[in-house]
Amino acid sequence: MVPVGRTTRRSLSDEFRRLLTENERYAEQLDRSRLTATPLAGLAILTCMDTRMVVEDIFGLRPGDVNIVRNAGAVASSDAIRSLLLSRHVLRTSEIIVLGHTGCGLEGLDDDDLRARLERQSGQPSKTHFGSFDDLDAHVRRQVERIQAHPWMGQVPVHGLVYEVETGLIRDVV
Repeated sequence: MVPVGRTTRRSLSDEFRRLLTENERYAEQLDRSRLTATPLAGLAILTCMDTRMVVEDIFGLRPGDVNIVRNAGAVASSDAIRSLLLSRHVLRTSEIIVLGHTGCGLEGLDDDDLRARLERQSGQPSKTHFGSFDDLDAHVRRQVERIQAHPWMGQVPVHGLVYEVETGLIRDVV
């Protein structure tokens, strides 16, 4: 098998090449003795894909501590819930955190306007919902409720938190 970093099948950007090189450095120093598929802290975190959301730094975590599920806006979509169900019932996590953040790009976004623009640009219709919201705390509470309402989730604590990007502090919502 040819490592990805050495493939010639496609043209690679400089940034992509840098990522592959960094992976080789990471693999050389990785201590695999502590890593298991089951999160050591017993936690799963649903959070946003925003680059400022470095969950490991925010909570002082190390590789292997938690399952992290990411999407735009920390939305408890069917796919996010699917991942949380697997985390809970296959990987045996016993607690879930929904972590929203201030300055989220979905806050105040007009789903209909974005959909219309993308349909015009592509010439293709779509029923995609982006999960925009106007009230961050209410959004986090709704995601917690969606997770808790799933019949297979069981009696698992689900916490709703907001990361204040401006200060680096966490605020408890639910």
